[in-house]
Amino acid sequence: MRIAVLALEGLFDSGLTVTLDAFATANSLSGKLLGGTPRFDVTVVGVRKKVTSAQGLIIPVKPITPDLKPDWIIVPALRATTPETLLPSLQRPDVRQAKAQLLQWHQEGAQVGSSCIGTFLIADAGLLDGREATTSWSLAPFFRQRYPKVLLDETRMLVPSAIGVTAGAAMGHLDLALWLIRKASPELASLVSRYLLADIRSSQAFYIIPNHLAQADPLISHFERWSRDHLQEGFSLQEAAKALGTSTRSLQRRCQAVLGKSPLAYFQDLRVERAQALLHGSGMDVEAIATEVGYVDGATLRTLLRDRLGRGVRELRADLR
Repeated sequence: MRIAVLALEGLFDSGLTVTLDAFATANSLSGKLLGGTPRFDVTVVGVRKKVTSAQGLIIPVKPITPDLKPDWIIVPALRATTPETLLPSLQRPDVRQAKAQLLQWHQEGAQVGSSCIGTFLIADAGLLDGREATTSWSLAPFFRQRYPKVLLDETRMLVPSAIGVTAGAAMGHLDLALWLIRKASPELASLVSRYLLADIRSSQAFYIIPNHLAQADPLISHFERWSRDHLQEGFSLQEAAKALGTSTRSLQRRCQAVLGKSPLAYFQDLRVERAQALLHGSGMDVEAIATEVGYVDGATLRTLLRDRLGRGVRELRADLR
């Protein structure tokens, strides 16, 4: 598999290095333990002769030449954590040149993989219109605002599509690399996972902070505060809209536009977050926690936690130790 890693100025250092380390480990194990030849021909390329990482390190890149015909292009994330820092980066000349190169490679048959902020660059190139994708959960509201044609689901860690695959926040770069290794050889991917003490994660939901997402919009921020005050009472769309001085329809539309979900679904997210906190530090049993977040019994809460987080109560208590 021929892989071109497209390095851009100010990239997220760990995103690049963890990607390269995963493929280097796979090639080493393929030869030493599986008796085969290296599976991955990885080239770090740049649209500029000199590329400096966000931490100031010089990235050795090769120029893009006509004879470079990758099977996959990987776009590491830029180091940007807010819309205010990301937007100028997407408008840089080198980023515009990189998008044009991505489109050319894609037209020649290459697939595209990205993680975290890298997904913004692919979406900016128009490659994700009408397709499912994921990105850094913390910038999901901004992503929805900027790319309304993309079917975003930030709760997922990996989302394959016809153009390639997108992965979640920050260390999702490792999940992306392991996913590509698994496509070549499940046995090799299992070995790499063991050597790196890493597994492909299916969901970002466990890591999402609902309060952070709410700050992207004033109405949603007010709705979040109202919801936290009414977790024990249960959800009423009519009461929420009345308290916020808006219509039920407006609240529903705004939640969908900013959060990609209904007001009730976001209310449930807050219940899950509160339940997680109580499982960790309160010493309360499941029945008492269920009452605290507005459920009549622990069974309903157990089902909600399993559906949303992919973990049961016992696993969550172990995760939070």
